[in-house]
Amino acid sequence: MARLPELEFEDLTTEQAKVHRAICSGPRGEVRGPLAIWLHRPTLADKAQQLGQYCRYDSSLPPRLSELAILVTARIWRSEFEWQSHETPAREAGLADTVISALSNDEEPAFTQDDESVVYRVTRELNLNRKVSNDLYREAEQLLGRDALIDLVGVLGYYSLISMTINAFEVDPIST
Repeated sequence: MARLPELEFEDLTTEQAKVHRAICSGPRGEVRGPLAIWLHRPTLADKAQQLGQYCRYDSSLPPRLSELAILVTARIWRSEFEWQSHETPAREAGLADTVISALSNDEEPAFTQDDESVVYRVTRELNLNRKVSNDLYREAEQLLGRDALIDLVGVLGYYSLISMTINAFEVDPIST
């Protein structure tokens, strides 16, 4: 992390340590990337990690579609850390290698599933145009359902926040 120092656990305040333990005890298992940045502001870290828990693990979207939306958002924001964090989970969730490869090259994939196509188009249109056309909205609501569409927009907002944090604080890509 070029712009903020990584916090050592033994140097954390009581509030920071509490949030750190909460994050580590959940499905993430560790504090890294944007969560490590937010830990400098423990109340933000706590609220954001709770929203992230819902968006990534508990929403009505199937993981395949959530991961697709996350990868598209990461590519739009040129957020390499986020891309690297979600490429394997996307594959494990059932996103085709051809889709992941096209996205990695910032190309539109040749989708074989309508729900993936609509998630891709909503993600691009909302991020790039700052709105969703009436026709695309109706198509997305019909294909995904209202609850999943609401959750999709939540995922997009959360991962835009993640990407902004990564880019603003120059969070380094994951070392391989």
